[in-house]
Amino acid sequence: MTGLDWIAAATLAMPARAQLSHITRIQALGLDFGATKPLRFTVAGDLHLDLDDIFLHRTEVLPPLDDVGVTPAAAFIQYCADARMIDAIKVGDWLLHGRHMTLLEVAELARRDHWRPGARQVRRVLHHLDGGSRSLKESETRAVLVFSGLPKPDVNRDVRNGRGELLGYGDLVYLLWKLLVEYEGRQHLTDLSQWNSDIDRYQDFRDDGWRYVQVTNEKLDTPKKLVAEVYRQLVSGGYDGPAPVFGDRWAALFAPIRSSGELASKIA
Repeated sequence: MTGLDWIAAATLAMPARAQLSHITRIQALGLDFGATKPLRFTVAGDLHLDLDDIFLHRTEVLPPLDDVGVTPAAAFIQYCADARMIDAIKVGDWLLHGRHMTLLEVAELARRDHWRPGARQVRRVLHHLDGGSRSLKESETRAVLVFSGLPKPDVNRDVRNGRGELLGYGDLVYLLWKLLVEYEGRQHLTDLSQWNSDIDRYQDFRDDGWRYVQVTNEKLDTPKKLVAEVYRQLVSGGYDGPAPVFGDRWAALFAPIRSSGELASKIA
């Protein structure tokens, strides 16, 4: 059975008033990320069930609902209650890119239902989200660069030469310093047409004086080294801003989102 099969089976096993929620509701939209079990539901009031691999959350008042379960915006707020910052950014970007929610919708719901778990945490995430990101790995790459203190790159924008001719599109673009940061998924290796297209595209970038950093899963496994590589390329392009800092703000990216307190204010 696929993950979607398990979600469908769990929904059939639960009473109608139990609503699909949290990361499970988001996975029902097609997201391939996060723990698939336990499958999560939310119910108003008491409901005592003991089903394998199902976690039932109880609340006095249900969040907004649609015909599948809680709305994606409400599910994202629930997810942020326990998520790491970097994972919340990836999931939030994915939801925005797919037009499953809007920033305004999430912000208003968190303001209105400020008492719900995740409402305070999600407000710390929203200004880090970008619906232009086309993949979880692009979102992850952008997050490690920004939380290290490097400038925020433009997301998925076109790159043109001095004559205005289109050279191609960049995943993450530092226009001022003519630097591209490109995530190379496995399809770039297995799709011959894509591979040849990439070779031509990078040649055009080089001919126009662009530098680029190619990002792989292995590089993302050592994010400090990746950040250092991007920093070196920025400096080569004339960047004279601050160097990366791997302190409290950096550590907060890989930790559950804090909702309040002195440390939370310090690393915001």
